[in-house]
Amino acid sequence: MKVRIQRLREDAFLPVYAHGPAEDAGLDLRAAEDVTLAPGVPQLVSTGLAIELPPGHEAQIRPRSGLALNHAITLPNSPATIDPGYRGEIRIILLNLGKDDYTVHRGDRIAQMVVARYESVEWEEGELSGSARGTGGFGSSGR
Repeated sequence: MKVRIQRLREDAFLPVYAHGPAEDAGLDLRAAEDVTLAPGVPQLVSTGLAIELPPGHEAQIRPRSGLALNHAITLPNSPATIDPGYRGEIRIILLNLGKDDYTVHRGDRIAQMVVARYESVEWEEGELSGSARGTGGFGSSGR
């Protein structure tokens, strides 16, 4: 699938698959600026990119496992959703769960983007059919 992308600044990095699309689901997104993340303070980080997704598709923005494991950096709204009608800059909300400041440098990989299909729904009100699980939730299947 081809997706239109626009660099909002000349030095923005296009998203890439680290090992190619046959091995990776997520494209790496890179920071377009230097940002220092203080512990516990969410902050927007620019990618310098905007995309035009086709109808019926969304882009999910997810944390990078290496940043989470090695530096306690995550995305508090993960997975974030970019809707097909959005044409603004992709900016990533990063949160430092560590004890010390963490500096993101321009060009650092800060998140992953997965493009996925979704289904539109129309609600049909009425009684629900039965199931083996019924209304059991939140721990109903055991520990």
